[in-house]
Amino acid sequence: MAKKASDHIVYYKNPEGPVIGTVSRKVIEKDGLYFKDLDGSGEFKPYDDWRLPAKERAEAYIKTLTVDEKIAQLFISDWRMGKYLSQFPDHQPKLDESGTLDDAEFDGKTIFGKQHLPGTTDLIKNWFSRHLILRANPTTEDLTDWLNQLHAVAEECEHFVPVQVVSNSRNENGEIVFGMNDAGGVFATWPGTLGIAAAVKGSGIEVVDQFADCIRREWNAVGLKKGYMYMADIVSDPRWQRTYGTFGEDPDLICEIFKHIIPRIQGSENGITSDGVAMTVKHFPGGGARENGFDPHYQMGQWNVYQTEGSLEKYHIPGFQVAVDHHASSIMPYYAKPAAAKSETQTDKNGNTMELLPYGFAYNKPFIDELLRKQMGFEGYINSDTGIVHNMSWGVEMLDKPERIGFAVNHAGVDLISGLFDNEFGREAYDRTSNDYYETTPVPEGFTKEELVLTEEVLNRAVTRTLTEMFELGMFENPYRDPKQAVEVVSNKADWENAMDAHRKSVVLLKNDDVLPLTSEKLNGKLVYAECFNKNLETAQKATQSLREQLKDSITLTEDYTKADYAILFLTPSSGEYFNATPGYLELDLCEGKTVPDVDNEGRPAATTHLETTLSGVGRIAEIARTIHDRGGKVVANLNITLAWEVGNVEPYCDAFLAGFDTYVSATLDVIFGQFAPTGKLPLTLPRGDEVLKVDENGVCISPNDVPGYEKDAYIPDTLKDENGKAYAYRDKVGNYYELNFGLNY
Repeated sequence: MAKKASDHIVYYKNPEGPVIGTVSRKVIEKDGLYFKDLDGSGEFKPYDDWRLPAKERAEAYIKTLTVDEKIAQLFISDWRMGKYLSQFPDHQPKLDESGTLDDAEFDGKTIFGKQHLPGTTDLIKNWFSRHLILRANPTTEDLTDWLNQLHAVAEECEHFVPVQVVSNSRNENGEIVFGMNDAGGVFATWPGTLGIAAAVKGSGIEVVDQFADCIRREWNAVGLKKGYMYMADIVSDPRWQRTYGTFGEDPDLICEIFKHIIPRIQGSENGITSDGVAMTVKHFPGGGARENGFDPHYQMGQWNVYQTEGSLEKYHIPGFQVAVDHHASSIMPYYAKPAAAKSETQTDKNGNTMELLPYGFAYNKPFIDELLRKQMGFEGYINSDTGIVHNMSWGVEMLDKPERIGFAVNHAGVDLISGLFDNEFGREAYDRTSNDYYETTPVPEGFTKEELVLTEEVLNRAVTRTLTEMFELGMFENPYRDPKQAVEVVSNKADWENAMDAHRKSVVLLKNDDVLPLTSEKLNGKLVYAECFNKNLETAQKATQSLREQLKDSITLTEDYTKADYAILFLTPSSGEYFNATPGYLELDLCEGKTVPDVDNEGRPAATTHLETTLSGVGRIAEIARTIHDRGGKVVANLNITLAWEVGNVEPYCDAFLAGFDTYVSATLDVIFGQFAPTGKLPLTLPRGDEVLKVDENGVCISPNDVPGYEKDAYIPDTLKDENGKAYAYRDKVGNYYELNFGLNY
């Protein structure tokens, strides 16, 4: 495809049906209507007929595809844009003649494995790969051009299958983190999902309706038709790194959000539509039940622990049931595996005891095939989390890579495997159904050959499901979008205003000792000191400069806090690294240079120690506060909540204390200065301190890992409880508990 596809799209308008968009594919006229020639035969076939149900078309079309074409569609992996290579700084792109696609060969290496890959055109035409993950952060126009170009190349193949590009969410503010939120700032930018939850709790579900409608319009406008979003997991262990991508710890709220967000993003109450965006809800059956917060990207975190009888059904499953009931297009199982030896009895939807087999959930038939499909009624497809075949193959490490593929697809029921383009391993798993491999190689103990190979039947099942999604989305008829029109949609002023309004609504006022709002009368003749704190000192300095720039025209600033009447402090802590284990438990205390225990190979506290910092310079806050208080002044601080922080080293020194959730600084300032009255409520409970997260010598936490914060007091020893019977939630000096649903107003 030498020409730029966006400039050569031809449209055929059906009077009572979809528009057909094509660059080079033949269009068939029949019954006064237009249809795309999918198999290149020039003859009208049932799968060409957009009047038929999507599933029926997929079941017919699968019969025309070769085995290798089908195997290629079992895998989804990261892919690069030629103009946006920050993820691969050492790679030298070779742009195709359109200037859009990167056609250079590439030695790809991520945490998920290493692979030598072809150029983009070769990947589509010769490998027949059709599922890509986008992690770049391009402009709207460049993204639309790139997607159009992929489809145009796919049209040159004998069998036309559009290219389904998937992305993690792109409409929330926050630090760009590979594998979690890979992009931001181009589409209308809302607060983090915890902030959405805080806004909904204070202002109503309309916030979610606006959020979801915005996502559908923007993504559809650029042609991005699939999202790895959103998380139905509840936060039950506060040390879980993925907390910030959730909607918090309240199962009822999560259910209500998903009742609204799925139909509005996907297009209807009955599933995806041609102007909708298909969703992959994650991470079944809930990733929050972490063993003391360990993340399953590394070996220590491979277990989901259910210490509390019935917690799976009571807390973790409800959000996924709502997703199923509202026809989520696909669901992603978590990496982890259930820990039977450390768990109490868990029941399925029929009240029967769950079988907790020690396999990662993508390999776990009782959870995927029995619970999710047969009992919960899920009809979409299963998309594994990224890397299960290579690095996060918990529970099936004894299998080789073709066997892992066969076991996931054939045995458990996975339909799309994320990680690498493992076409060769997939072909090997298929060939082992009929060659003599297992005549000379023993079947791994505990497994059968039938569980470990790819049969034609399961291959057809898996690819039919992903093809059905693309038929439902209208991608076979017209995958193309107009870049100029996409820019107009993404620039829609109303969406950006709604997003900004959500930022303001996400701010939670936790404490106010007759300080806020800081009106012009209060500030008249007063000096204000402003500073930002971060784990990274350089980042803190840049943020401080930006904050002072925002404030300089509205108040009188001083750079010397010893002369200030007021201090405005923004605190942005962080803890751990997403893909790397910490030496000990993930630290939640707002601290600098704190001595904490290591953990041993079994995840138990060790005798050795290390130092942890979550907020550099945190000790200075007390000094700033003492100095300003001695002058009769007041301290206002805002804490960015990405984890359920322990705030005891900060809150006592503040006269007003607010929380945001990757909330814009400007929105928080609107609350501080009285331009917006705070309405947000906490979507999760902030723990009192280390004493309620203590792990004993056996690796068991004093507050159970599988129970959300608002329920933990029922399991904590009475010796830790106060006169109100509370122990877990932080209590400030005026007596308020920083627990689920708490938030003050002026």
